[in-house]
Amino acid sequence: MSFKLFLRSLMFSGAFTILVILFLVNLINKQAEEVKFIQDRKVQSLLLAYEMRQSSDDLTRLARTFSATSDTKYEKMYWDIIYIRNGKKARPENYNRIYWDLVLEYGQKPKPDGQTISLNQMMKNAGFTKKEFELLDEAQKNSNNLIKLETIAMNAAKGLFEDSNGKFNIKKNPDNAFAVKLTHSNQYHIEKAKIVKPIDKFMAVLDERTSKEVQDALNENSIYLYTLIGFTIFAFIFFIVLFFINRQKIPNMYIFKDSLIDFFRYLNNEIEYSGTIDINTNDEIGEMTKVVNENIIKTKNLIEEDKIVINAVKKAVAIAKTGLMKQKIEVSTQNKGLEELKEVFNDLLEVVSKKVSTNLNKISDALASFQKLDFTHRIKESTGEVAIGLNNLAEIINAMLVENKSNGLTLDRSSSMLLDNVDILNKNSNEAAAALEETSAATEEITSNISQNTQNIVKMSGYATELTTSAEEGKSFAEETTVAMNDIDKQVNAINDSISVIDQIAFQTNILSLNAAVEAATAGEAGKGFAVVAQEVRNLASRSAEAANEIKALVEQATKKASNGKVISNKMITGYVELNENISKTIKLISEVEKSSKEQQIGIEQINDAISSLDQKTQENASISNKTHDVAVETAIIAQLVLRNAEAKKFNGKEKVQAKNVDINNTKLNARTT
Repeated sequence: MSFKLFLRSLMFSGAFTILVILFLVNLINKQAEEVKFIQDRKVQSLLLAYEMRQSSDDLTRLARTFSATSDTKYEKMYWDIIYIRNGKKARPENYNRIYWDLVLEYGQKPKPDGQTISLNQMMKNAGFTKKEFELLDEAQKNSNNLIKLETIAMNAAKGLFEDSNGKFNIKKNPDNAFAVKLTHSNQYHIEKAKIVKPIDKFMAVLDERTSKEVQDALNENSIYLYTLIGFTIFAFIFFIVLFFINRQKIPNMYIFKDSLIDFFRYLNNEIEYSGTIDINTNDEIGEMTKVVNENIIKTKNLIEEDKIVINAVKKAVAIAKTGLMKQKIEVSTQNKGLEELKEVFNDLLEVVSKKVSTNLNKISDALASFQKLDFTHRIKESTGEVAIGLNNLAEIINAMLVENKSNGLTLDRSSSMLLDNVDILNKNSNEAAAALEETSAATEEITSNISQNTQNIVKMSGYATELTTSAEEGKSFAEETTVAMNDIDKQVNAINDSISVIDQIAFQTNILSLNAAVEAATAGEAGKGFAVVAQEVRNLASRSAEAANEIKALVEQATKKASNGKVISNKMITGYVELNENISKTIKLISEVEKSSKEQQIGIEQINDAISSLDQKTQENASISNKTHDVAVETAIIAQLVLRNAEAKKFNGKEKVQAKNVDINNTKLNARTT
């Protein structure tokens, strides 16, 4: 795989992985919201059902209280409950909580008024199914039937009775006993049971439906979560395999850089020959390595041959300085310029050895010019073979300098191209690093959102626990009420016993007064005063007996009410037990959702760690690319040094020299001049 393809594969696969992960996380989040929505809707539905039952209990309590006391404030409260339920009067805020038990005087408002809406409309808005709505509607209709009995009882307490048309137009004395009896009759309890049964069925149907919806949502959420985990594992393995396949690319770049620098140092005679670049790959670096190795070997051979020829020329010059001109350089080189230089120098030695003419001064001038690196000097007058040889030597050196400058221009152009390509590679690496950094930030934000959702679910669990505590307290209060009712019942029985004693005392007093009257009558005139006292005692005993009977009747009524209070308290305890069970089920569901949310949080944190690791590796690649850029810059500097060395010399055609066209496949260099 090429380095460019490696970077593209890394970027595309990383972007695709992030998109898939975001998509799956979005689905999981939506499913969690769906579960929360179902739970909220279930709680609201239960609150509406409890409100219907509570309103029915409040109506019963107020109707019975008015039937016994004829206090109009209880009748007004009674009809306010009906008006609120039917949407004719504003609902108090948080009406589903305790309200009418806190109202002791009419007009007292424990909570401020809210919107005006009927209970029936709220049930429709809650999205009940047809079967659920029919059950609650049945309960409400049965509640209306119970209202008819309560209306008859309350009108009887006011002294109004039905006529043949069913209207309360007949006025009589208030009959509280009839009203109380009617609100405690068997028919009344039957109508009350008709209200509670549909509500109980509704709760069962609602629990079955919402439980199935929650389970379906959790199952679908589990599928998304397992898919996310599987895809994450696959992506992690894919990136590991991708890096494993391309693990040699980065070290090869360092090897290429170090080997190329050593070669240029060898060219500048700074170090000894260090060999070729040891890289054997099929990517861009491998292709560059092949071309560079071929040129290294070729250049190294040429340099060694040139050194041999140059050393031979130096040795011949040293011998010539001693005056021994008759000698010949035997070594050869593939460098045509040096080879021609050698031949020319041999010819020069041969000519000089045969003929030393007056043109030696001109030859000295030419050599002096050459010594100053000015190879434009020519001996214009043909004064012999030496002059021709020096001119030819100057042409050969001139051709060598042209060749050197052309090589420098070619190297400069190649280094520029290398620098441009490394810049592109550097830019791509930095862009990939920036993209992965942004992706890592987005994943961290998703992790924060899922953590917030988990905290909210934990809060929901805490609120449900508090609600369970409140239900337990309500149950405890109801049990205490039952105990109080039992105590009242015992006290009432004690009062009954005391009244019986008073009644017996009154009876015995009456007998004694009768005996006293008989004795007074027998006594004649002397017993008249005693007869009057006996009559007063008998009257007092009669009034005591009547008072005892009245107290006994009142105590019997109190006994019945205490018994009814015990029955109501037992029902409240049963209701609180059922409420506690339903709340426990809700807490269990919230705990399961909390567990799933925590598992989601753990999964996304693992994804975040994997992306962070990938981001670190990409940053390392970008750093390596920057170092490669430095290598290219050094190559460009070396090319400039070669050009400056060529520019420091004077030779013909210097300004017209251009870079060579390089045929990489055939490794041939063709000079292009104008």
